[in-house]
Amino acid sequence: MKSVALLALVATGFLAACSSTRDERMQTSGASRTPVVHNTIVNCPVYDGMTKTSTILAQTTAGNEVQVTDTINAYFVRVRLDKNGQTQMGYMDRRCFGERGNK
Repeated sequence: MKSVALLALVATGFLAACSSTRDERMQTSGASRTPVVHNTIVNCPVYDGMTKTSTILAQTTAGNEVQVTDTINAYFVRVRLDKNGQTQMGYMDRRCFGERGNK
């Protein structure tokens, strides 16, 4: 019975260590959370959701500059752009930007 309790205690310790390490890593990576400026390579809509059937908030043209604030998933990124004097937040298809090389 003591070995089961010891095993449970060790397992709990490992889980706590893993989650605290993950939290520290997330807090120290603040630089990666700043918006990154990208230029679009094609005309793309900015959606209010992460589906192609979502409402279109704005339409960008090739060469427009947007700030990518988060890489949501394999298909969409969260962006911020200025359109007609207003700041819009929404989602764009990743293919609007092409490939970025390593610097």
